[in-house]
Amino acid sequence: MSLKDKLMLDLKEAMKDKDTIRKNTVQLVRSGVLQIEKDKKIELDDEGVLDVISKELKKRRDSMPDYVKSGRQDLIDNLNKEIEVLLTYLPKQLTEDEIRAIVEEAVKETGATTMKDMGKVMANVTPKVKGRADNKIVSGLVKQMLQ
Repeated sequence: MSLKDKLMLDLKEAMKDKDTIRKNTVQLVRSGVLQIEKDKKIELDDEGVLDVISKELKKRRDSMPDYVKSGRQDLIDNLNKEIEVLLTYLPKQLTEDEIRAIVEEAVKETGATTMKDMGKVMANVTPKVKGRADNKIVSGLVKQMLQ
């Protein structure tokens, strides 16, 4: 079953269960997928759908500090639920130690020694962790190793 089919089934199930947060989150992902398909006149495969899900997840993680700063616990709770829903579609997330090992290997492979080489290392690491790690964490570890 493709990821788009799974999203459709989960949308129907969320509607039956009257789970508005899950329904709205899945609808948002589906509309993002449809928008890309219409704009580029292509049919997205599972990897393309995963990219859309990753972008939506990043948006939510980026907006979390604003909600925390404003003290809106209701919005924080909703955002956490949305993040939970999105994570169910992504592959198992890597731990920081697993990411660190991948970054160390990439630094050795590319022969990187200074911050100027960060682009080379990131280009090597990104395909290996795509959809399984937050790029903010990855770039932080790369900076840490190259300093």
